[in-house]
Amino acid sequence: MSEEYEMMCGIEIHQQLDTKKLFCSCESCLCEEGEGSYYRRLRPTTSEMGEIDPAALAQFQRHMGYRYQCSPGTTCLVELDEEPPHDVNADAMETTLVFSTMLGASIIDEVEFMRKIVVDGSNTSGFQRTSLVATDGSVDVNGKKIGILSVCLEEDAARKMEATASEITYRLDRLGIPLIEVATAPDMRTPEEVMEVASRIGTLLRATKRVKRGIGTIREDLNISIPGGARIEIKGVQELRMLPDFVRNEVNRQKMLLRIKEILTKRGTKAVGFDTVDVTDIFKTSESKVIKGALGDKGKVIAVRLPGFAGVMNGDNKTLRLGSEMAQYARTKGVKGIFHSDELPNYGIEQSYVDDLRKFLGMTGEFDAFVICAAKEKKAMEALEMAVGRANQALIGVPEETRDPLQDGTTKYSRPLPGAARMYPETDVPPTIITAERLARIAKNLPEFPEETEKRLMAQYKINSQQAHQIVKQSQDEIFAKISDEYGMASVAATMFLNTFTELEHEGLDMTAVKDKQLFRMFSLLKEDRFSKEALPALLREMAVGTDVEKAIKKLGLEAVDADEASAVIAKIVKEREDFVRSKGMAAIGPLMGPVMGALRGKIDGQKANELLSEEIRKIIN
Repeated sequence: MSEEYEMMCGIEIHQQLDTKKLFCSCESCLCEEGEGSYYRRLRPTTSEMGEIDPAALAQFQRHMGYRYQCSPGTTCLVELDEEPPHDVNADAMETTLVFSTMLGASIIDEVEFMRKIVVDGSNTSGFQRTSLVATDGSVDVNGKKIGILSVCLEEDAARKMEATASEITYRLDRLGIPLIEVATAPDMRTPEEVMEVASRIGTLLRATKRVKRGIGTIREDLNISIPGGARIEIKGVQELRMLPDFVRNEVNRQKMLLRIKEILTKRGTKAVGFDTVDVTDIFKTSESKVIKGALGDKGKVIAVRLPGFAGVMNGDNKTLRLGSEMAQYARTKGVKGIFHSDELPNYGIEQSYVDDLRKFLGMTGEFDAFVICAAKEKKAMEALEMAVGRANQALIGVPEETRDPLQDGTTKYSRPLPGAARMYPETDVPPTIITAERLARIAKNLPEFPEETEKRLMAQYKINSQQAHQIVKQSQDEIFAKISDEYGMASVAATMFLNTFTELEHEGLDMTAVKDKQLFRMFSLLKEDRFSKEALPALLREMAVGTDVEKAIKKLGLEAVDADEASAVIAKIVKEREDFVRSKGMAAIGPLMGPVMGALRGKIDGQKANELLSEEIRKIIN
């Protein structure tokens, strides 16, 4: 194991199920439009032990309001929390039991739903319903056994559509879609192993044939720690290929924070009290856009001294970034950011203002630093309190917290880690009794495991192990087999799934948008010679953005031509290059295939085009 990435990591995978919603009969699909809206505010409650969950409290203190859009066919009174939940969806429960059995997990004999407090607005009720279904399973990845701590069945959250400083708008189409939550033990030791384990669990979930596919239907939470660090939860990663980047960056972030702790300890830095100073007069002539904007909005500039923190907020060639951590905490109070002494002069704040501020604050120590915020006074004070609190946490190293993923593989602070106080019993949903007879029936009828599917595809369709593995991994084995059985095009289908799909995904296209029904229809038209197989990439590119296959053929002008039309086009090309053909003879076929296929634009099969071109060349040279 590389010392560079000495770490522990566990994953929580959330997979949407392809059933009706968990506690009503609404469809579990996303809608393009919302209709009507309801406005609410949420607040945390105490647990049965009289405690308030810290994550819920932190969210409540942001003072947000929430607006909920309904969607036809996917929203009823259950989603609006105006009607009690119905009985748990039987298909969703069955799928969870099947998957748990595939993991060799111990299944609970009486499944009870709990309420998990969530006051970020993503649930109209202020809680998410979740149930523990199984424990103590495992998966094998590269010969290593990875423990599965739990398998849960729960409801998905509402979909965030937009946000302002004081209000978030959600759409209720996603709220209530059943989710299987799989939590692994912290058994992964490298960034790459994290991705491999997530891939294996995802493949097993898809083997049930009862899960949704596409972007957003499966999400991963990462729980990462290093020696001397703390458990950090990265919530809601959607791209499998990005998992190693998030792990690697989080390991490096924790190492950076431990280095800062070491520096502060050597200096003898002590926790800073929250003593604010109004320094508006110093900056009243500043040309900084941020400060001018705040003062123009009747705001103030507030400062706090940070003795002992100089050089760690943005120092050592910017590898020490405590200032960035402080700013992330401050932004949870609605400010755009903060300024600290390690980054000034900059951002329109000149050295003279920095000097005047240091003198005003009485900063004489070698490592004296400061932080300032320009905003309405109340908001600036709240933001600085968060920033100073985060600075003080640096004295103990890495604080436990939940972080949000960013597109570049880094993360930002979201909220404190939740505690046990967020869970309490759900009294509106009766328990589900799991009998031994039911489990015995499930065990006798388990789905085909991925490795078994691969062997079957290799034997039945004469594809190699790598092709079979990728087709199964991408959950395309069913449509591949259907196309191969119906049209005898296993080789073409394999090339499409493994090469063409990959190339188009690299272009940024979501190939899961091309449904199996459309693919089957496309091969039906290919079998009828409505277009040539060379046109598949162009055709799929159109289909990926929602164009029907037959409309795509017409739009791209891919309708196949008959032999006479093709011969005429090819004869013209050969005639225009007669001297070249006479000099090269039959060797001219290769160079001329490019112009021929370009002129015919996928309207004819490549092999047929080669035959017609050969005939025309023979007419010239014989």
